Amino acid sequence: MDVWAAEDFATFGGAHLAVLGVFVVGAFVLVAVGRAQRGTSEVPPFSKVLAVLVPAVTVPLQVYQQLPGQWNLEKSLPLQLCDLAWISAAIALWTLRPWAIGLTYFWGLTLTTQAVATPDLGSTFPEPSFLMYWAMHLLIVWSAMYLTFGLGLGPTWRDYRICVLVTLAWAVAMLAFNALVGSNYGFLNGKPDDPSLLDLLGPWPVYLGFEIAIILGVWALMTWPWVVRQRGSEVAVT
Repeated sequence: MDVWAAEDFATFGGAHLAVLGVFVVGAFVLVAVGRAQRGTSEVPPFSKVLAVLVPAVTVPLQVYQQLPGQWNLEKSLPLQLCDLAWISAAIALWTLRPWAIGLTYFWGLTLTTQAVATPDLGSTFPEPSFLMYWAMHLLIVWSAMYLTFGLGLGPTWRDYRICVLVTLAWAVAMLAFNALVGSNYGFLNGKPDDPSLLDLLGPWPVYLGFEIAIILGVWALMTWPWVVRQRGSEVAVT
């Protein structure tokens, strides 16, 4: 049976399961590569290669969305949080700046992974929109895992606060933009058509409040082990 036979993408259908398989293998490989590079004071060459790969893959595919035959005001603009996440991932990989690593870690391992698990996607392989969607999302999550679980560069409470403030600023801006043009970037003005975790959080705008509370709590829990680990390392040194 041809797993690509369906005209439209189906969550947990053949195309989705194949992508998830690639995702798992890639995650294991990148974490292993990162762990082998721990302890160096310089940015690993592999990290810089990955930093170049992220925009090299993502930018051309995003340009494709701006072409006349593909343009859609409600979907084509690079205003999703994942559009910010791939930029932060490229910066983090090239510079190892803590704030960029923090943004990539929090966004990549929570919001982007939701897009991987429950994608809102109407196309399937090998359509360009399918390739763009998965190239962007997989590279973001892989970058986050390589930087943190691989290289061991975790966030601090300062990075947590930065990510919260940046995310809230983006959300406010997108709520206003969506209301102005009738779009739904970030699913802030309505739930996606396909099933998602938002379906468990009530109607709009109730789910926004629950989403904010959950994200704040989960990100705090994601920060705490790294802070404890960093303090333990400092005590061991002294």
